[in-house]
Amino acid sequence: MDENISVLKGIGLTMYEAQAYVTLTSLISATAVEVSENSNIPRSKIYDVLKKLNQKNFIEIEDGRPLTYNVKSPVEVLTREKERLNSEIDDTITRLTNVYENGMSQVQAPIWRIYGVEKIISQELEIIKRAKSSINMRIGFLFEGEGEALVKALKNRSDLKINILASPTCYINDEEFNIIKLFKDNDINIQKADIPFVKLIISDSREMMHTYTKFTEDKRNVIPETAIGIWNKYEEIAKNYDDRFMNQLKKLKKKKST
Repeated sequence: MDENISVLKGIGLTMYEAQAYVTLTSLISATAVEVSENSNIPRSKIYDVLKKLNQKNFIEIEDGRPLTYNVKSPVEVLTREKERLNSEIDDTITRLTNVYENGMSQVQAPIWRIYGVEKIISQELEIIKRAKSSINMRIGFLFEGEGEALVKALKNRSDLKINILASPTCYINDEEFNIIKLFKDNDINIQKADIPFVKLIISDSREMMHTYTKFTEDKRNVIPETAIGIWNKYEEIAKNYDDRFMNQLKKLKKKKST
């Protein structure tokens, strides 16, 4: 299938409508018979197809005998459709997120195990997106690509109070990686701390995720296939960990000031 026709079908046109529009973009202006002959759309179908394209504001119909069909600029048409789809997708995200979060709040045992590096990172990013006021993190190691993904997500949430305590460095694929520098270079609040080989993210004192993984014998590199995240939505537990985090943070700040 022609790539342009595939895209047009993806935004709501039928196969015949997509074929007719693509044909008209080269003809610019044509009769129904000309569009039919150049697009291989049956004459018995072409008039209805062009009528629907006009209703969808992809073409204009010029009076005459016979009628003339004039194509609208792809820039105009597709930009409009892109904005419409983006708006519809944003509205759908909002509606479904509300349904999802309401459903999550009613689950009786809100603790889940998440396996796999990709899924763990994805869940961390979701936690950041859902946060209303604060994100606190303890970082003892990073997976490949995780630091950059976290930075991008956190920079998009300038409305949050962000605190990170982290080991100075870790190893990714046998190369030393400077955790502190990555976040500081992106103006994200981070402080050096003695953090074990675990990771913790807490959002609003309401939800949290611990991440664990095995390491190679030399304790340098993570073994990705052993990674597991424990996602916890018990608010009492999350608040307890958040309080301990803030106490550690206060002690570090007090130690630095003396």
